[in-house]
Amino acid sequence: MMEKVLEIEGMTCAHCVARVKSALEGVAGVTSAEVDLESGTAKLHLQAAVTDDVLEGAVEDAGYEIV
Repeated sequence: MMEKVLEIEGMTCAHCVARVKSALEGVAGVTSAEVDLESGTAKLHLQAAVTDDVLEGAVEDAGYEIV
């Protein structure tokens, strides 16, 4: 299993965290996402290689940005 950490911009509350977590966990190959509001990061556990473009697209579709 692989891990990847992303810096997320624009999260301001627990609802934001839930939206980002849901968006990332909806990406094929992502088994889980731990999103932290305070640090502005998402730690992903991947079962397959996922490109940064795909992850960025999922986050942007949820209304946030990867830094």
